[in-house]
Amino acid sequence: MAKGNGFTMSDTQSGSKDPLKIDFSSFILSLYSSGLVQLGKVEEPSTGKKSTNLALAKHTIEMIAMLEEKTKGNLTEEENNLLKVLLSEIRMAFVEAKA
Repeated sequence: MAKGNGFTMSDTQSGSKDPLKIDFSSFILSLYSSGLVQLGKVEEPSTGKKSTNLALAKHTIEMIAMLEEKTKGNLTEEENNLLKVLLSEIRMAFVEAKA
């Protein structure tokens, strides 16, 4: 359990005995999902509305591409395949949103 400045961060989610799963795949999926929201392909969870922010979407895509470059040779085959597929899909969605 981590503690700092008046708050405590637990390794389990609200009473659950299973620890939160934090791994590379879930991180990349999170970035991908954010990119889809930024491209207006998915509703913003907090508002339930779709909006487009191409500049922010481009930034997110560039972050995913940077992670692909920086993690070369350090990912499992499954992680590498997931990264390639998601990056390809979000790039295609960006091109569609720009049109």
